Parts: sequence; C-alpha cells; structure tokens
Amino acid sequence: IRGLFRSFPPYSFLLGLTSVHWRESWKYGERAFRYCNHDVGHAIGSARIAAATVGWNMVLLDGTDQHTVATLLGTDRREDYVNAEPEHPDCLALVWPIAEVSREVEAEDSGQQPKSQRERAGEDEARSIPFYIDPAAVKGLSGAIWHGRANRLSRENPVPWEIIDDAAAASWKSTQERHSLALPCDEHAVHLSQPDDTSGLMNDAALSALRIIRQRRSAVAFDGKTSIPAAVFFQMMLRVMPSAERPCLERPMPWDAIPWDPAIHLLLFVHRVDGLMPGLYVLARDPRKVKLLQQSMNPELEWTAAPDCPPDLPLYWLLQGDARRLAVQVSCHQDIAGDSAFSLGMLAEFEALLHHGGAWWYPRLFWESGVVGQVLYLEAEAAGVRGTGIGCFFDDPVHEIVGIKGLAVQSLYHFTIGGAVEDVRLQTLLPYYHVTRRS
Repeated sequence: IRGLFRSFPPYSFLLGLTSVHWRESWKYGERAFRYCNHDVGHAIGSARIAAATVGWNMVLLDGTDQHTVATLLGTDRREDYVNAEPEHPDCLALVWPIAEVSREVEAEDSGQQPKSQRERAGEDEARSIPFYIDPAAVKGLSGAIWHGRANRLSRENPVPWEIIDDAAAASWKSTQERHSLALPCDEHAVHLSQPDDTSGLMNDAALSALRIIRQRRSAVAFDGKTSIPAAVFFQMMLRVMPSAERPCLERPMPWDAIPWDPAIHLLLFVHRVDGLMPGLYVLARDPRKVKLLQQSMNPELEWTAAPDCPPDLPLYWLLQGDARRLAVQVSCHQDIAGDSAFSLGMLAEFEALLHHGGAWWYPRLFWESGVVGQVLYLEAEAAGVRGTGIGCFFDDPVHEIVGIKGLAVQSLYHFTIGGAVEDVRLQTLLPYYHVTRRS
C-alpha cells in the first residue's frame, strides 16, 4: 500500500468510481452508457464539493490507464462476477487534506502542538502531484486478500445490449500519461470559496453547504410562472466557469478536480429571467473557445454580449424570442424544459478532441457535463428554486436551431431550472431514519 502513496501528499487516499451498466440499461436501453457516465460526473462533482466542506482537496488521476483502475478496484476479478452483472471501472481520484488540515492531523498523530506559520516557513517546498497510478505499485497488491463478492441485481438474466459493451470497449483507456502538476503554494486560499463570494453555496452560515446538499432534489415539474433575477442567473453562470486559463489545481472548486481544459459549453433557452430578453444565448465556458463555437454555428447569429453581464462572463445573445415551445420540442416534448426559468443544452467540443486525444475522451465529456449539472443543482437550491437534468433530447434538432453541421460540437446533456411544483407523494426522512427509529 505504501508504494501507491509514495508520491502523493500525506494522509491522502484514493476514491474509485465504477458503473453497473445494467442498472440503467434495464430501463433506458442503449442510452444507459451515457447515462452512467453522466452519473459519474455528478458523483465527481458531489465528492469534490463534499471534500471541500471538510477542508480536503480532490483531483482525478486521469493519466491512469483503465487496466490499472480495474486491477486496483477489483473489477477484473471475473470469479467475483460469475453470478452478478459486470462492473465497469470508470476512474480514480486522489483526495488529500489542505495544508492547514494536514498539519493538524500530523500534530495529532505525533502528540504535539501544530507548528505555527513561522515555524513551517521554508518547510512547504514546491511539490507536484502525479496524475497517474504506477501499474508496478498496483501489481504489488496482487497477493492481497479480497473480501466479499458482487451481488446479483436481477433475478432474471439481463437483456444483452451489445452496443453498450461495444461503446465501453471502444472508449477504454489503454494508455497511461505520466504527467504531474505542481501544488499551489497556498492551497487553503485557492480551494475554498472567499467571503465576498455571493453564490450562497459555501460562505453563508445560515445557508450552509450541508443544508443545501441535503435538500437537493430533482424537480419533477415546474410552475411555468417563477422567474429569477438576472443577477442570480449571472451568478449561476459564473459558478460553472472553470477559469480555464489557470492550471488545474488553481481553478475554483469543483473545477480543480478536472485535469483537462473545459470542453463543455452551454446553449441556453432563457424564458423567465428578469432583466434579460427571452431567447437563445450561449455561454463559452472557456473564453478562448468563442471563435470555435462561432465557426461551428450559423454565421448569421447575432453574438451580442448579454446586457449588464459581468465583464468576465462570456455570455452571448444569439436569437430573440419566445423559446419555450422550442425548448420543449427538442427535450423530447417534456414540459419541464419550457415551464422553467431557463433550460439549456450542453455542447461538447467533439470531433477534434476525440480525433487527437483518442476515443477514451468520449466518457470524459459526459463526466464534465455531469459536474456542470451538479453545480447547477446546488446553485438552484441556494437561489430558492430547483433544477433537474434532462437525459432525453433530440440532438440533431438542437444542432439545427443554431446551424451546427458535422461533428465539431455535439449536444450531450440538457438541464433546466425554475420554480418547482412539489410532488406531495414524496416523503423526506432524515439520514439513517430507520436506525434512529429502532433505537
């Protein structure tokens, strides 16, 4: 075990994510592959935000090849899956404490008082984190004793969806990149929201992260009336901006967990945002990609900066008009896309990225879109409204709206935020309610 962590910060640990495709395919068929990868993205965002609330960092070890991930997580142990549905190894993440927390843990372990900042001066030399796991270190665990077996989920034999297996095999990451990034000098300042951050997610004691995270629900319907102020809308958009020009580990949380340049951009159907004309807008999550997006769309679109938009927010107005019916139509005729304050489609840089980087980039685009969705979920709750992901949509009609041709960019995920209609059939209980009740 020690060999695995020799190059990582003290007190770090690994978090692994896997998918059982059958858990989605029994209901959604071949769409299950992308749905599972959306869920991976939501899990990455959820884990990163949870880590930040207790003073820990997290980053994907995305240089690791998938064979190593499978070996470390035990999903390649076929004897454990003889009578169970296969489990797909997705990714590994490193979790470690920020400098201040690490020093407190170190002092507790040694029985001494934490060193002062002056005493620690000069001790925190520049360090780097390798974004991969050495396969040789993993092989050293081959003699370890495994406990438990995978349980069977279905009484009947699963319906085979060969296309899911084909997609998983085609996007398997068989290569390893041995690259590293330097740790920021002041991790604490980099990774936690600042006091003047007005997002309401992490900095207001009365609106704690714990409460927002626990109350987060997916809306099942919207009232078709609730609007949000433009300032709130702009703040939500700022929260999904990853500060692409910075090195990965210096980006705002949770974008410091994703060690690649942002490749997901937002096509927004604005319905009820006070201060903004209804219509179609686009947000370039990497300002350096504005030209790429413009070249991928109809050249007759306006591309006018949204009025009163913060100067560091690359949000552009494309078309003016009531887009509610259009949003419903392209979202598989689901009213939630038009009854909300706004809805959106996530446009991914596609053909060039997969051509130059490899097919294993395909699931990562869904991971990134899932993290975007997770941030929007929490920002909606903090703003007093509610959001929900939309997995069913017509991608080609979405492309036709703005004149996207070819595969330069592709629509991968939809999302919508507005005033939720509560479903009285649902009941909310405290965590571990059944255990508390028994005692």
